[in-house]
Amino acid sequence: MNIVLWILQVLLGLAFLAAGIMKATQPLDKLSKQMDWVAVTPPALTRFIGIAEILGGIGLILPAVTGIATWLTPVAAAGLALIMLLAVGFHLRRSDPTNRIVPGLVLFVLALVVAVGRGFVEKL
Repeated sequence: MNIVLWILQVLLGLAFLAAGIMKATQPLDKLSKQMDWVAVTPPALTRFIGIAEILGGIGLILPAVTGIATWLTPVAAAGLALIMLLAVGFHLRRSDPTNRIVPGLVLFVLALVVAVGRGFVEKL
């Protein structure tokens, strides 16, 4: 189970770091061409989501690797799961196509697996 959780943590961490860096740093007009929801979202919210994804991606990996404040790993995973759940709701409300909703659902489930696996299963 530990190996599976590590694989998920690294893959999710890298995915959220990449997505977060893009949302936090790219000019919004360029970003809105790739993600049309950016045009209908306040700029500060888009940047906030990016920063939250960066911090969550770091939180999935760094505490577990260093052994310092390891409680942050399940907290980061739970936070990212919440972000993905909100993203799925946002895209459903906009009636976006399924190809925009399914990746969010997959990331939600994977982040939830890490949150539960690192938060509760390890304690047993």
